[in-house]
Amino acid sequence: MTHGRAVATMIVVTLMWSIAGVVTRHLEAARSFEVTFWRSAFTVLALLILLPAIRGRATLVRSLRDGGRTLWLSGACWCVMFTAFMVAITLTSVANVLITMASAPLMTALISRVALGHRLAVRTWAAIVVAGIGIAWMYAREFSAADPQHLIGTLVALGVPIAAAVNWVVIQHTRGNSDVDLLPAVLIGAALSALLTLPLSLPFAASAHDLGLLALLGVVQLSIPCLMAVSVARHLSAPEASLLALLEVIFGVAWAWLGAGEAPAFHVLGGGAMVLTALAANELAALRRTAR
Repeated sequence: MTHGRAVATMIVVTLMWSIAGVVTRHLEAARSFEVTFWRSAFTVLALLILLPAIRGRATLVRSLRDGGRTLWLSGACWCVMFTAFMVAITLTSVANVLITMASAPLMTALISRVALGHRLAVRTWAAIVVAGIGIAWMYAREFSAADPQHLIGTLVALGVPIAAAVNWVVIQHTRGNSDVDLLPAVLIGAALSALLTLPLSLPFAASAHDLGLLALLGVVQLSIPCLMAVSVARHLSAPEASLLALLEVIFGVAWAWLGAGEAPAFHVLGGGAMVLTALAANELAALRRTAR
């Protein structure tokens, strides 16, 4: 795959990821944990078809059997991401969730500093401070809001970048070890998410219309783009991939605004702009340094 094609593929991936918020806003009866259960269940069904086609059934079974603690730790991280994201989307605005998720690269830098001993550049520390101020601005307004549901939703959304950061550190730790295949971890995460949320989803209230939309999310918004992202990851540098991933925030907020009339609040736009600017400046600097 050429570099240009990898970039184009990653843009398509972020576009597919970004539809979750606007699609969720058009559900009729399904709410909270039931939304999470059905999306994860449809993701499992899709991956049970796609992964054997990509890896081969025997290879997939062997990877699941021999993956060990690393595979299951990565799967647990995917489970937290899948579950926290959908629960948060049902509690607060799409913009709140997506901008909170955008802090994942900076959290990854901090966790990798502790877990792997990676040294952080001064520009990264500066980006962390600026992004922290932006997030504090968003959260302070949520704390003072009359409706505590938005605060709870934003706090739940915080689990997504934390789990993503841990997962990235796990992936970095296994780089160069061809014996560990972490692609099946996506399947493990979806299965765990479905199992954990099933008891909390009963009795089911989703209509046929809801099930159709949730199947769309499980297949088009999650299964396919996750596999696409894994396939292009080796052709993009980490800063470049992180920078391209920011497009999900822009696309997602735009879809929710245009498709569901969900205009982001001023403090979300202001705090989000600080987070995105700090992250983009840090990743662009890293990209230029890598190019040199």
